[in-house]
Amino acid sequence: MDRRRIIISCEHAGNKVPTQFRFLFKGKESVLQSHLGWDPGAFSVARSLADALKVRLFHQDYSRLLIECNRSLDNPELFSKYSTGLNDMVKDYLIRKYYLSYRKKVERAIGKILDKGKPVLHLSIHSFTPALNGTKRKADLGLLYDPDRRSEEDFSVHLKNELEILSPNLLVKFNYPYLGTDDGFTTYLRTKFPDDSYAGIEIEVNQNMTAWPARKKIQRILTECIRKMYFEVTHELN
Repeated sequence: MDRRRIIISCEHAGNKVPTQFRFLFKGKESVLQSHLGWDPGAFSVARSLADALKVRLFHQDYSRLLIECNRSLDNPELFSKYSTGLNDMVKDYLIRKYYLSYRKKVERAIGKILDKGKPVLHLSIHSFTPALNGTKRKADLGLLYDPDRRSEEDFSVHLKNELEILSPNLLVKFNYPYLGTDDGFTTYLRTKFPDDSYAGIEIEVNQNMTAWPARKKIQRILTECIRKMYFEVTHELN
């Protein structure tokens, strides 16, 4: 696969808050460090993949608790309980400054590749907490995709097979712990680009796997499997 066809993004790479908005989290700074404020470990995995594959990486450093870049503008989760009380003028500023500037950058990059007649594989890297509301999540990796889009299903099935061959004890699940059709950036991009041009896969990594040395292993096997699939993916997306 031509490496220019792959792009990698990480919507919850960091938990920064601009100085003028730090008052929103005064006395509650610990929430920014938790999984509510960002996706711990996701950026390290995304950066490792991008470096190994020599592809472009896009990442959002600002906390999802300020504005959620992986939700649609009409989603009630766009602003968290910490930022939802801001007035409309300030919210419009956050949308333009942090939300649209990030998402449009990724969308433009996809468009430029498509303008050259080449399909795009977009890997959006996230991480998930090992347990939620007292329930343990039973997966090491989740591959999120739209089952109605053949290119995404083919890629996900192939990647899962390769991962399990290389690491038989790795527990990989489809559309877990979330559905690939849930509201998100890849979901939005599917409305802009057809199946034969764009495949958007969210890779969800259990945060148990994002601490060293488990992170080193997950980064290595993901890189090896995607590298192995590189030329085959060209045919799947065409």
